[in-house]
Order: sequence, then C-alpha cells, then structure tokens
Amino acid sequence: MSQITPLLLLVALFTSIFNPTSGEPVGVCYGMMGNNLPSHSDTIALFREKNIRRVRLYDPNQAALNALKNSGIEVIVGVPNSDLRSLTNPSSARSWLQNNVLNYYPAVSFKYISVGNEVSPGNGGDLVLPAMRNVYDALRGANLQDRIKVSTAIDMTLIGNSFPPSSGEFRGDVRWYTDPIIGFLTSTNSALLANIYPYFSYVGNPRDISLSYALFTSPSVVVWDGSRGYQNLFDALLDVVYSAVERSGGGSIPVVVSESGWPSNGGNAASFDNARAYYTNLAARVRENRGTPKRPGRGVETYLFAMFDENQKSPEIEKNFGLFFPNKQPKFPITFSAVRAGTAVE
Repeated sequence: MSQITPLLLLVALFTSIFNPTSGEPVGVCYGMMGNNLPSHSDTIALFREKNIRRVRLYDPNQAALNALKNSGIEVIVGVPNSDLRSLTNPSSARSWLQNNVLNYYPAVSFKYISVGNEVSPGNGGDLVLPAMRNVYDALRGANLQDRIKVSTAIDMTLIGNSFPPSSGEFRGDVRWYTDPIIGFLTSTNSALLANIYPYFSYVGNPRDISLSYALFTSPSVVVWDGSRGYQNLFDALLDVVYSAVERSGGGSIPVVVSESGWPSNGGNAASFDNARAYYTNLAARVRENRGTPKRPGRGVETYLFAMFDENQKSPEIEKNFGLFFPNKQPKFPITFSAVRAGTAVE
C-alpha cells in the first residue's frame, strides 16, 4: 500500500493539471436557416476546433449526424413540431427513433431528445406528452432509457408570475399542459429544457430592468428575494423556472437552458458590444459552475443560441444571434470549455 499511494497521488495530480473539471462545457445551438452557411461537415469540424463539446440540433439532419459520428460531442436532437402528431402513434415513434437515433448510436453521443420546441399549448400542446411517452417507450425497448433522456423545450411565455424568483409559477391556463409533462420528467429522471432570453425581458421592460443587470455587468446585487441576492437577470429567470417546476410537483429536477443569446444587430439594444458582453459573460458563468442563488453549486447545462447568423430567419432581429459569421470567423472570442493542457481554446 505504501508503494501504491504515491503513484495514485501522482496520477491524481497529473489529472487535475491536464484535465481540470472547472465547470460545465458551454453548448451551442446549431441552426441551419441560412443559404450561405458552411457545410455540415465543416461546421462540426469547427465545433471540434473550438472545443465545443455540446450541440443542439433542431431536427435530425442526416449530414450533421454523420459528421458528429465519433466526435465525442454530446447532442440534443429535436423532434420538429411538425412531426409531433405522427409520433402519437407508437409504431411511428419506434421508426423515428430507429431512423434518427439508433442508426447513429453509439457513434453519436445523444444526450437528450427534445420532443418539440416552444410548442404553444393551444396549438399542438395535446400532442407533446403522448409523443414524449412513445419516444421514451421506444428507447426503453432498446434499453437506452437511462442513457438518452426524453424532454421538451419550453419558452418563458408559459410563466405566469415571475417576480420575485421564488414566486415563479406557470400560468394557470397552461397548467393542464405543463404539470403532466413535469410529472413525466420526474418519473423518468429527466430534465426540463427551457429557452431563457434576458434580452427579450429587457427590451420588453427597459424601465424596470437595467441593461447591466441583463448583461451580467452589474457591480452589485440588483434584486433581493429574501436572503437571495441577484446580480444578473439570467440567474433570476432560471430560478423563476426552478420555482415554477417545484410548484408543478417537479421537486428539484434539473433545468437545462436549451437556448440563450443576444442579437448583435436588428433591434433595440441589439449591438455588437452588447452581444459580446452577454455571450462572454454567460459562457464564463457556465464554466464557473456556481449555480444560482436558489440552487448554488449546481452546474447549469447551457446552450448558446446560435452557431451562425441565419439570413433566412425573420423578423430581422432573428438573423443576428450568431456566435460566428457564415465564413466561420468568430464574432468575438469565447472560451467554450475548461482549460486543457495549459491552453485556453477560443
């Protein structure tokens, strides 16, 4: 034992130096609504070059999935809203899973299947949970239900009360939609995906929300909620979602921030400098692994929206959320993952 212990200590020291675990890697959403974007293989190569280790795909694009094979990049793959109705049929759900997940697994490291994105409860909300259940059952048939999790991505329009954060809850008229989904996520040990945008909160209420609070640049606490102090709006909005989930019976299930971003052009407060401040500060916060005032010390899996400016989106502001220009040049330097081998990858 006396001979092994120094060796173990040396291995531990080597590991801590060359493979530090100083926080969550920052994910990126890979939107494809542009006619001037790099090829899928070039884009995934850029992910690898920049040490981006998590990606969200909004649909199971075959070229992108082929490029992701053996990359080690973790993937959220989406079921498009237009496919939800078909997946309420168990046989169709099994076929969808086979064609878009199992045919690529394990070469592609799937982490979540997002069954729908920002589905309005009044327009297809009744399809989401049946489709989620069928996809889960198909995964269970392949004995992968513990490796690949099923969820759906919501937006903040489902929130009713949002201030203070500890009072967060879903709107009363959508609880028929949210509460069964939260119950399903709890029973399957999954996480809720939430698209959280301090930008839209700020431009919707600039009188009561300061720009520095939205951009992570406030020098001190701006909002107190009992003993909890909030220095940035992102933490406050995330804690609103945590509170809403708790009120819907979800306890402490995780919340994955499946989108967050700030436009560099095209609207109020949409500028290069504001976008740079938001993305770089959010990325740093994710890597620090500090959690939020409500859930301190718990890492927050977060995906920045989006990889590229997408010139086929509308309205105009939606075209300008990219971290990279279509020519693959970065708009601003962002460190996506922890330091490795003594160097930061930007």
